[in-house]
Amino acid sequence: MGSFPGHALPGTLFLCVGLWHIWCSIVRYVSNPGTFRVRVWHPVSGLDGRLRYLELYLIAIGAFADMCIELLYSTHLKFITNGILNPHHMNDFEHGGMLLMFFIYSVVILLSEQTSFLPLPEGALCFIASTAFCAEYLLFYFHSTSHKGLEGHYHLLLVLLVAFCISSSIAGALMPTSFAADLSNGIALALQGLWFYQSAFTLYGPSMPNGCRLKENEISCISPDHEIRGQLLANFQLFSIVFGLMVGVVGSYGFAAKRYGQAEIRSSQG
Repeated sequence: MGSFPGHALPGTLFLCVGLWHIWCSIVRYVSNPGTFRVRVWHPVSGLDGRLRYLELYLIAIGAFADMCIELLYSTHLKFITNGILNPHHMNDFEHGGMLLMFFIYSVVILLSEQTSFLPLPEGALCFIASTAFCAEYLLFYFHSTSHKGLEGHYHLLLVLLVAFCISSSIAGALMPTSFAADLSNGIALALQGLWFYQSAFTLYGPSMPNGCRLKENEISCISPDHEIRGQLLANFQLFSIVFGLMVGVVGSYGFAAKRYGQAEIRSSQG
């Protein structure tokens, strides 16, 4: 069972990073299509370069803080009971393992970019990103918490979006000059963030479908028909999110092409 903050907080991080990736990918491409390369992260300009690694630090700090909450606060430091991992906190251990992967991902990139100890090419960094998303995929697919019914359907759609993140990261490694692969990765991140938000508002907020309710940490519907209606509503919500984001991406491309694009791109837009 999840919670509203437990979905909204990671949703905020995924959405912000995803939108940043989309914008940077578009601007870099329209500015110089011939030299475009896939990037697994994008520097932030400002304050004489002191914000350059802001994205990576946000991921590292956010993942580490959330990991500490999952492993230290939520478990009350009761890791072992009767010689085995505490079965009452398996959910926290799983989340902690997933967050550890994203923390390692950001630290590895920082080491690669800021030091000479780990000089990795961009393709290798893309594969590392896909590994972190694989950990997230495995968590939600083989979750110790049994997600059934309406909640299970929302998590199934989330798993599909995580798979999109994995495939787009791998595509970026295999096609290092592909604008489509780079843009797809940003779109996948933003979609995952938006779906975290949608799940938070629907399952744990004010948008619960009629005939379904949250009671005693479990979501139940009064009849199978209401549950099916809720699942169909989830499908429509995902379609609406995808459609809205695509409209935003196309609009952003048109704006960036006119403002930052080369002459041939601006003429093609006209």
